[in-house]
Amino acid sequence: MNELMLKYGCNPNQKPARVFMHEGDLPFEVLNGRPGYINFLDALNGYQLVRELKIATALPSATSFKHVSPAGAAVGLPLDDALKKAYFVPDIELSPLACAYARARGADRMSSFGDFISLSDVCDECTARLILPEVSDGIIAPGYTGKALELLKTKRRGNYNIIKIDPDYLPEATETRQVYGVTFEQGRNDITIDRKCLSNIVSANKNLSDSAARDLIISLITLKYTQSNSVCYVKNGQVIGVGAGQQSRIHCTRLAGDKADIWHYRMHPRVLDLPFLPDIGRAERDNAIDRFISDRSFEILAGGVWEKYFISLPTALTAEEKEAWILENRGVSLGSDAFFPFGDNLERAYRSGVSYVAQAGGSVRDDEVISVCDRLSMLMAFTGIRLFHH
Repeated sequence: MNELMLKYGCNPNQKPARVFMHEGDLPFEVLNGRPGYINFLDALNGYQLVRELKIATALPSATSFKHVSPAGAAVGLPLDDALKKAYFVPDIELSPLACAYARARGADRMSSFGDFISLSDVCDECTARLILPEVSDGIIAPGYTGKALELLKTKRRGNYNIIKIDPDYLPEATETRQVYGVTFEQGRNDITIDRKCLSNIVSANKNLSDSAARDLIISLITLKYTQSNSVCYVKNGQVIGVGAGQQSRIHCTRLAGDKADIWHYRMHPRVLDLPFLPDIGRAERDNAIDRFISDRSFEILAGGVWEKYFISLPTALTAEEKEAWILENRGVSLGSDAFFPFGDNLERAYRSGVSYVAQAGGSVRDDEVISVCDRLSMLMAFTGIRLFHH
């Protein structure tokens, strides 16, 4: 089949809509549901991301996409008890792919609400069971075990979007798109991101561990499929903060840093032990946790609004508690899809635990940026690669 008609395009008034191939068959098969225009954009961008993560790290990979940018991405490293609790994962033995999915979804649970999931490997039963209780629009993977497919088909009253993609598919070297009736054409961004991209270390600190290099590579591959301008914070094999689609790079760095901070606060013992009523759903818990962490007026405004969520109203984290906790969050890796024009980006990143940086380099203020990096004892590599994605 080389054509699939869609209900509509980005919006209901944009009809007709379809996905099709000029030559050959479509490289995917819809096994369930009726994916839409934006679903396919998320699915195909997300699958490219996890495919490249798997190639780069040799680990099963997953991403959670929302509006053509990743909310989270991760490789299949084990979860500790705090992560399991923060991600609402039961204390069971998880497959490596299930670990990758739990980490990708847990990076920014607020943004992942209603996401499209991409997996690098055949979806197994363990991963499917983690997906079942989450609010999600669909999934793309190179295959599904029988039990996984059976479980996923029960989501959304049997209408969950399930796409199987051909893992051997290779797109044409040239890609085209239309804007306002004008056709654009360019070579596909098939640049390989690996350890070689990190060879030009320009900081005084040149101690790049294998785990930090892996995390920098994860950040750069994630940025390759994130709407620009963008930066990405990664720790222990998973994205913890993405700043996407900002016109100013410092705004990207702040946005992603704020998300990385919230991710870290979610591991605080008082947040992990919030006294929720037993019948409160995951989405409501995520909203309440975000408000508890982020809103200084939590206690003032709580009153009758929050009593329906908690057995007893918790006391908000103080500024001193937050500062002490965030200081423990070190060893974070930061990637940028283009150069940092000013050192303020590194100063903001440092406050969120960044110790390692990968950026394109090439700013007229590179010397200033390097000096800030050295003052903060960070390691920084110039990749010489711009990763704009639009």
